[in-house]
Order: sequence, then structure tokens, then C-alpha cells
Amino acid sequence: MASNFSLRSLVIVALTFSLAVQGTLGGNVIECENLKQDTCSFAVSSAGKRCVLEKQVKRSGEESYTCRTSEIEADKVKDHIETDQCIKACGLDRKSLGISSDSLLESRFTHKLCSTHCYQNCPSVVDLYFNLAAGEGVFLPKLCEAAGGNARRGMAELKSSGIVAPGPVYSVQWTATAPEPFNPVD
Repeated sequence: MASNFSLRSLVIVALTFSLAVQGTLGGNVIECENLKQDTCSFAVSSAGKRCVLEKQVKRSGEESYTCRTSEIEADKVKDHIETDQCIKACGLDRKSLGISSDSLLESRFTHKLCSTHCYQNCPSVVDLYFNLAAGEGVFLPKLCEAAGGNARRGMAELKSSGIVAPGPVYSVQWTATAPEPFNPVD
């Protein structure tokens, strides 16, 4: 019985030691500030914050790029650097500075974003554009469904499918006075 207890204690000590070493070495901890320009965009840190590429222009006119941690949190992704294959499949560019929801109106981009290779295999990109679309009141899966036809029309239809509040109601009083003459400025 004493040898059985010793064996258990040894296993527990070994597991504790391996976990402590793994925590000390950090494993695959991703810090945006440590990423290079060619891996920064579309990466998510270990803390779940998105990495952004920033451009600085020195007085000499020389440009340099730095990877920084943004305040934007990824919903479902942590510790992830999107692959070059995903960037290409999704129609993105790692050197782009910032993104806009306007890209969701471009049928070529939406087609690539909604492609099986991008949508099923590129979690950071899909999570980012899912949230971007949601900010515009659009559900990305529905937009992708509509992208088979015309993405611009699909987004317009999806955005206008909600209930529209009526405009203000007021009475208009007509007067008998003539409007002032229009004098164009030359």
C-alpha cells in the first residue's frame, strides 16, 4: 500500500511539474507587439484582443510598420494567426491598414469571404467580418446566402428587412405669400 501511495504522489508531482514548466515557457503565447508585419493583420492575441498593423512615418519620410494590440476583442478566437492561405482565399491583404464594412458591399470580396475555403477554415477572418456585419445590422450567414446572387442587393435587402419607424407627423400650414425669388450667385 505504501508503494501504491508513493507511485500516485510521484505521478501528481510529475504532472504538476510539467504544467508549471509549460506555464513558465509560455507555450504558444501570442502577443501582438511581438508579431512581424507579415503575420500581424488578422491575428488574435492570447488575451483575445485583435492585432492591428500601424504605419508610422518618420520626419525623414521613411515608413515603418508596427504590430499593436487593439482594444477590440475577438468573440470566439484566441491565440490565432491566420494563415497566408486563408488571407488569399478570403481576398484580403495583410498589409492593409484598417477594414471597412464597405467591403461587404463588393460582390467579389463577399464571394471570397463566403467561399467554403474561407468561411469554414479561417476563424479569425470570419469572426471579424461576422461582427463587422452585425454592426451594420446584417447577419453574415444570410449575406453569404444572398451572395450567390447579388451581394449588394442582398445586403440592401437584409438591411431593409427590419421594421422601419414612421417619420415625424406634423401639420403643414400653407401661406398665401409668394416665395422669395431665386438669385444665383455667379
